[in-house]
Amino acid sequence: MKIGIPRALLYYRYAVLWETFFSELGIETVLSPHTTKALQDAGDRYAIDENCLSSKLFLGHVAALEGKCEMVFVPRIANFAEDGVLCSRFEALYDICVNTFRDKNLRFLSCDVDPQQKKPEKEAYLGLAKDLNRTRQEAEAAWQKARKAWAADIRNRIREQEAAIAATDRIRVLVVGHCYNLYDEYIGQPILKGIRRLDALPVCSDAIDPRLAQLDCLEICQRVPWVMSRELLGAIQKYHDQIDGIILLTAFPCGPDSMVNEMIIRRVRDRPILNLLLDSQDASAGVETRLESFIDIIRFRKELNANA
Repeated sequence: MKIGIPRALLYYRYAVLWETFFSELGIETVLSPHTTKALQDAGDRYAIDENCLSSKLFLGHVAALEGKCEMVFVPRIANFAEDGVLCSRFEALYDICVNTFRDKNLRFLSCDVDPQQKKPEKEAYLGLAKDLNRTRQEAEAAWQKARKAWAADIRNRIREQEAAIAATDRIRVLVVGHCYNLYDEYIGQPILKGIRRLDALPVCSDAIDPRLAQLDCLEICQRVPWVMSRELLGAIQKYHDQIDGIILLTAFPCGPDSMVNEMIIRRVRDRPILNLLLDSQDASAGVETRLESFIDIIRFRKELNANA
């Protein structure tokens, strides 16, 4: 059996966990290709206009897996218990895919994570293994190894970023965005590479301990319901004193980001902020010029403060 994983949305959060879990169960996985303009256009054709760019890309990645695997893994994830809820699209994603691709040669595999409805994460993955004809013992062992590998990956990314910050005197820019936007080859990576080309260090908002970020975010706002938005606020609080500016990276028309970003702009007043809104017309239109202007502003402020 070969299971396909779309290289989009929560893949960028759970890649290590998912790939380790399936590998430990003896199941081969195949990833969709990196995002391209053609893949984005395919996603546009399958999605309704109201979908955000990130979810349109997801549908393009699902379509790209047709004929390359027996089943496509699309989990249904509603919330992380008391830590907060996710955007409702993550809960609806499996049903969206089943209906959107009902006439295609695609079968879907899912698990239902909803701790608020007594469907904890661990039991969801153990049930997934059962659906794949694995024993409870095999599932338990695979889950433990997957969780350890995922936790180790988070710690390594935090250490690497903190070391990079400590080792440079270049301008440091915190790029605040969901991991699936930050690391997408087509919409996020060009921005990170552009910052590096301008001799500045991009500091990524996902290099955090999620549980600590939930606590750190309370210093900025205590009433944000979306768990991943709260993690972004926690990243701002964690790295605030180590960075020179902030870029807010949003895929149009993300509802949670449109509210949270406005709040960030109003409450974080002691750092320059650039709000980059990406849409499906052209993910890089005008971005280079705006990045250059933003880095120039930061550089000017630093020189002004140094001479004061």
